[in-house]
Amino acid sequence: MQQITDVERTVKTYILNEFLAGEDASQLTPTSPLVSNGILDSLATLKLISFLEQEFKISIAAHEADFEHLESIERIAKLVASKR
Repeated sequence: MQQITDVERTVKTYILNEFLAGEDASQLTPTSPLVSNGILDSLATLKLISFLEQEFKISIAAHEADFEHLESIERIAKLVASKR
């Protein structure tokens, strides 16, 4: 389970740096809604997917780039773990 924690930390850092610069890091939890809160729009989603593919050496299919898989850091970490 440690692997998921490391993935969550990496994804959280990326989201904070790219999309929430200057925001309080403690407000972004593993279960914080990313899509429904407007943190991830279509362009941000594409950037995030590109980052995930490069950082974790995985390939994300088009049908996986959706609300179900990207709504939270926790869900993103589960997607990455399933691809490894």
